[in-house]
This record gives sequence, C-alpha cells and structure tokens, in this order.
Amino acid sequence: MFGRGFKLSLGVFFTLFILFLYGPTLSILVLSFQGPNGGLTFPMRGFSTFWFESLFDGVGVIDIWGAFGRSIRLGLVVMVLTVVLSLMAGMAFRKRFPLSSFLFYATISSLIVPSIVISLGVALEFRIIDDAVKAIGGDMNIQWVIDDFRTTMGLFSSGLGAQLTWTLPFGLLIMFAVFNRFDPSYEEAARDLGAGPWQTFREAVLPIIAPSLIGVALFGFTLSYDELARSSQAIGGLNTLPLELRGLTTTVTDPTIYALGTLTTAVSFVAISIFLILFTLLRRRTAKAPRPESTAP
Repeated sequence: MFGRGFKLSLGVFFTLFILFLYGPTLSILVLSFQGPNGGLTFPMRGFSTFWFESLFDGVGVIDIWGAFGRSIRLGLVVMVLTVVLSLMAGMAFRKRFPLSSFLFYATISSLIVPSIVISLGVALEFRIIDDAVKAIGGDMNIQWVIDDFRTTMGLFSSGLGAQLTWTLPFGLLIMFAVFNRFDPSYEEAARDLGAGPWQTFREAVLPIIAPSLIGVALFGFTLSYDELARSSQAIGGLNTLPLELRGLTTTVTDPTIYALGTLTTAVSFVAISIFLILFTLLRRRTAKAPRPESTAP
C-alpha cells in the first residue's frame, strides 16, 4: 500500500522522535557518572561514582532522603485509593443513575484544567477550613486550637487531594474501557451456580479485571511520584521529591542533581518493571481461564 521510501522515512521520523524523547534522560544518566571535577555539560571529565557518593552524604540543608520517603509513601497511598475508587466508580457506572453524566464529566474535566489552578484551588479550600477551625476554636475557647493549631494542609490531606484530582480521572477512564468490553456471561454463570453478589465479584469479575487494575495502580503510583504542579501550592510544609528537585535546580551547580535524577528515574523504571511483570502474569492466568457458555436462550 505504501512505498518503501515512505516506510523508511516513517521509520527515521520515529527513531528521531524516540531520541528526542529519551535523549535528555540518557544525557543525565551519562553526566551523573562524571569524575570529581565534572560539570553540568559535556564533555565528561573522567568516570566515577563520586556524585552518587556525594548524594548519599547529603545535599546541603535539603532533606533529599526525607523527601524521597515522603514521595514513596504518598505514591503508595494515592495508588491504593486510585485503584479502589476507580474500581468502585467503574462498577457503579455500569448502570445509569441520576447525575451520572454530570459526575463523569466533572471528574474528567480536572484533566483539562491547568494544574496550577487546581493546586491553588485546593490550597484555598484548606485555608478556608483553617480559618473556620480557628474561628470555632476561638469562639468555643478550645485551648489546643488556640495554642497549637496551625493548618490542616499536609502531605496526606491537601497534598493527597490534589494528587487524586490527577490520578482518578485516568483510573476511571481505564475502568470504563475495561467494563465496556467485559463479557457479562461470566457473572451469569456464577449466579447460575448459586454465587451471591460479593462472591460473583470476587470469583468471576475480579480475576478477569485484575490485569487492568495493575495498570490503574501503575498510573496512580507513577503519576503521584512524579507530580509537581498540583502539589506546589497544596502540599503543606513538607516537600515531596519533585518539589525538592525543583529547589535543587537553583541551588546546586554540580552533577549531584544528575545523580539524583538517575536514581529517581531508576526507581520509576523498577516500579514499572514490577507492575509489568504482575500484569503479564495475571494476563496469562486470565487467558488460561475457561470461557463459560452463555446462559441466554
């Protein structure tokens, strides 16, 4: 259908696109292994793990490892909530209910609203809550509010809410695609064998959609782990790793930041690899499951 020249041009185009896409990451990977006298640009000056050792010794006053741990913990919580809420929403939207269309579009619309606007909006909501708590505490003479209360904003309150506005729409779209292609004959067969609603879900539905839930979990964790804009105004007093990285770009002028970039990228690829292995194993298990005959007359 297409000539050889066209296919060759298309191949060259996509090769250049891949280089453009992953070239910066490869450059940071290479430059992070410079010698002690290395700089932030090519050519390299020696080859060593000096800057990784410097990273493990600490980077000034910035708590890199604390931020790394916070990002991992927040990513895991976001992942679990994204999977659970997306699954529940996917099951609910299998049938029409009042305001279902409005709820769907309201959820998806957060993907097209600028991230910084979402961040500012979440921060404003929690500041209003702070003002209300302080006013109530003052009026009712609640001593701990008067003496100790500062803010409700934090990693697992405002920060969690801001990140869920980013991960939940992706999880919901995935579950919509999954249930649109789901064969209800599996559920019919389970009910014919006497299974109740919960047993039908556990034994017939969950094993089939499990690979897709792995994909939702991957989206939830990686989007949270790398998220910057929506967390910038809503995270509270403790930064996540992306926010600390942004601060480092203005204070660190040596390849330590490249070593940190290499380490965080490696963590991302390890997480992706684990999820892909789980996905592959579950897909193979699902493919081997016998397909029930339809009970329709």
